[in-house]
Amino acid sequence: MNKTRVRLAALLLAVSFALSGCSLVKNIGGSSGAGTKTITRPAVESAELQFTHPAAGEPVAVFDTTAGVFRAVLFPEQAPQAYDNFVGLVQAGYYNGLTVTRVEQDFVVEAGQGADGKGTTIWNGSRYPAEATDKLHHYSGALCMAADSSGKCASVFYIMSTLPGGDSITQELTDQMNSAGYRAEVVSAYQTAGGAPYLDYTDTVLGQVYEGMDVVDTIAQAAVDENQKPCGSRKAGFVLNGENGGYIGQRGRPLTPLAMTPPPVITQTGFMVYLLSGSYRWP
Repeated sequence: MNKTRVRLAALLLAVSFALSGCSLVKNIGGSSGAGTKTITRPAVESAELQFTHPAAGEPVAVFDTTAGVFRAVLFPEQAPQAYDNFVGLVQAGYYNGLTVTRVEQDFVVEAGQGADGKGTTIWNGSRYPAEATDKLHHYSGALCMAADSSGKCASVFYIMSTLPGGDSITQELTDQMNSAGYRAEVVSAYQTAGGAPYLDYTDTVLGQVYEGMDVVDTIAQAAVDENQKPCGSRKAGFVLNGENGGYIGQRGRPLTPLAMTPPPVITQTGFMVYLLSGSYRWP
C-alpha cells in the first residue's frame, strides 16, 4: 500500500456477528480451557506487504470478541472493490446479527452469509470479480472475501487459521509453488507463516491479521456440526460507538455522522467488528 496516500478522515464502522455456540464450544470466553490447544506462531520477518506493520492512517478492522481482540490491516489499493463492498455493507447494517457459518479447525473461520445463504453486495447483489494480486496471498491470518460458484465475490469473508510452517506448507506445496514461479519471498513467507497457496488467485485477499491471532485460533476450535457450522444460534447485539460521535464512510466518498446506540449485551459467543482509519493510534 502506498504509505503517502491521502489520509482519510476519522472513520468508525461497527457491526456485530455471532459465533454460534453449544455446550461443546471450547475457550470462547477467552480462558485457557483444557480442551483448547495452544498454537505457537512465529514472527514472520518479511518485506511482503501482509507482514509490514500498519502505518498511521491505514484502515484496520478491529475484531472485539468475547475470546479477546484481534486486528487486521486492510488493503484498499490492492482490493478496491472488496474494500468498498465490505465497508458499504457494514454501513448498511447488512452484517448485523449474522452468525459464523463455517469453522474448520486449522483452516478457516467464515461469516457473512445472509438468510439465503448466498450473501450480497452494495451493487444490488451483483457479484464482483476476484481481485487477485501477487502482492497478497492466503497466508495464515489472511482476511479474505470468498468466491461463490460463479467464481465471483460478495459479502462472505473468512480468516485463514491454517497452522504455521511445515504443519500446513508441506514439501509438496513448496515444490508446487516453486514450479509455478512463485517469488522466493512469497515461498519463504508461506514456509514460516503457513497458509493455503492453493487458494491464491481464486478469490480476494482483503487484509491480514497482525495482532491477536491467538484469538482467531480459539474461535477456530469451536465445536461444529456435520456441516462445519458452529452449534447453537445465540446472537450478539449491534453497536456503533466511535470518537466524536462516530463517523462512517467509504473510500473516496463523503463521511456521514453515525447514530449512536447503547452498547449491546454480548452473549458468550458474540463478537463485534470495528473499522478504523485516520486518527487511530497504533499500539
